[in-house]
Parts: sequence; C-alpha cells; structure tokens
Amino acid sequence: MTIRLNKDALSHARGLLRSGDVVTDERDAWSKHAPSADDENAFIEKEGMAEFARWHLGEDPGETEGTKGRYSFPFGDFAKLHRCAVISSESRAGQYDHDSIRDALRDLLEAIDAKSD
Repeated sequence: MTIRLNKDALSHARGLLRSGDVVTDERDAWSKHAPSADDENAFIEKEGMAEFARWHLGEDPGETEGTKGRYSFPFGDFAKLHRCAVISSESRAGQYDHDSIRDALRDLLEAIDAKSD
C-alpha cells in the first residue's frame, strides 16, 4: 500500500512553525539532530504512539498500527521543527515518488526559509 500524507502531523508542523519552535539548520545536521532509536522508544513510552505519529508526515496503512514502522518522514526532534529534517525528508519523499508528502515538505521548507529571512 502507498504511504499517505499524515495531515495531523502536517498541522502539527505548521503549528510549530507559527510558534517559532524551529531550528534553522543545514541539511547535513539531521544526522546529528535526529532522535536515536532509544530516544524514540523513550518518547513513545512517555507520550504514546499517537504523539510519535504527529512527528512524521508519512503513514503506511499497510504496516501494523502502534508500531514505529508505520510512520516515516520525520520533521523534528520531538521538541522543535528542524529545517534539516524537512530537507532530508523532502529529498527521500521525492526519490520514492511520494508526491503529496514531498510537496508538503517543500511548502514547509519555503515557509521556514521565508520566516528566517
């Protein structure tokens, strides 16, 4: 099945942008800023899977509900929207032809860049 755009996550990302909870870093920074698997597990343990899902623009309905594998295309570190995550995820979404996700990430990137000017 096709990975679909998680509209709740997109709304969450836009809210972070509006409130200024954004790190305006460069693309390569995501390898340093991305949460580790242990960080993800601790976040899920504390906040739950629904909150984890809100940090990912992709959802694969073919994957089991309640698992990390169901969600993809992260845009932040569970505290802030990261420009580097948006760039990285946009590139991957385009590479795998997830056009609606790619377009949403492109719009987010443009909004981040416009706000930081």
